[in-house]
Amino acid sequence: MKRNLIIFLTIVGTFLLQTTFRQLFTSVQATPNMLLALTACMGLMRGKKSGLLTGFFCGLIQDLFFGSIFGLNALLLMYIGYANGHFYKVFFDNDVRIPMVTVLLSDLAYNFVFFIVSFAFRMRFHFFSYLIGTIIPEAVFTMLCTIFLFLIYREILKRVAAVELEEEHSPWLRR
Repeated sequence: MKRNLIIFLTIVGTFLLQTTFRQLFTSVQATPNMLLALTACMGLMRGKKSGLLTGFFCGLIQDLFFGSIFGLNALLLMYIGYANGHFYKVFFDNDVRIPMVTVLLSDLAYNFVFFIVSFAFRMRFHFFSYLIGTIIPEAVFTMLCTIFLFLIYREILKRVAAVELEEEHSPWLRR
């Protein structure tokens, strides 16, 4: 229960950080998708189920506040969290390069599908201008932010695991 509350607060905190970051850089068209980075990192560090649930709630928050097609962000981030959860067994938490690469690939896939659903279905086929102006800068910016975000998320999960382990060994809190 405590772990779920902390993950929920992490999602809300990341959302607030992302919206604040977006307000700071109004002149730049692309801003980092920190909720996507959180989803990918949770999938890597905790597995498919955690990545799927984190992605769903991150996408739901994005859809509630910014989404033009309700449920699209929730669906895409849910798939991204689940896909990144497949790398849970081969992931070493002391190497930041794997999350950077998976976040980069996840962001490229997210924006490609988002382009197809949001623009191509409306007969707006300016893919290369969207690729150069939005997809690549956002993917690179998100990948660079992942360096710091991953370290924060890893520390949060380590502390939660330490508290859970301590509670498990406490004679007063045994079930």
